[in-house]
Amino acid sequence: MSNLTGKPAPAFTLFDTDKKATSLADFKGQNVVVLFFPLAFTGVCTTELCSIRDNIATYNTANAQVLAISVDSLFTLGKFKEEQKLNFPLLSDFNKAAITSYGVKYDVFPAFEMQGVSKRAAFVIDKEGVVQYEEICPTPGDLPNFEAIQTTLNKLN
Repeated sequence: MSNLTGKPAPAFTLFDTDKKATSLADFKGQNVVVLFFPLAFTGVCTTELCSIRDNIATYNTANAQVLAISVDSLFTLGKFKEEQKLNFPLLSDFNKAAITSYGVKYDVFPAFEMQGVSKRAAFVIDKEGVVQYEEICPTPGDLPNFEAIQTTLNKLN
């Protein structure tokens, strides 16, 4: 369970699908929406990320960079990004550092008894690097409240 609202967002540096190290600090001065998702190529994760893809203009208008993070390898994420034509970075937290620091790691994932999978969660981080919104979904089948995310972004602009 996380309680980061009002606090500096935990720093991270993860590899993207282009094998480039990407840090939260790279986006200082810009709002950031960090989406943690359990696994690429699964139904709810595909629905979630395709919804972001289809509404990316809304995030761009809000001066917000979307970053999606899972524990999948960067190669798996690369194939997923290509197949779904996702238009924002996917970052591999293969070593589980970010999901641990954000408090969104399942000890045991409800399906298939996998250990160390990310919970579905959303964080809005402002231009100064402070968490302004956080949501950890109760189950992997739940989607984040995109309206609440947009409301938070609108208040930041």
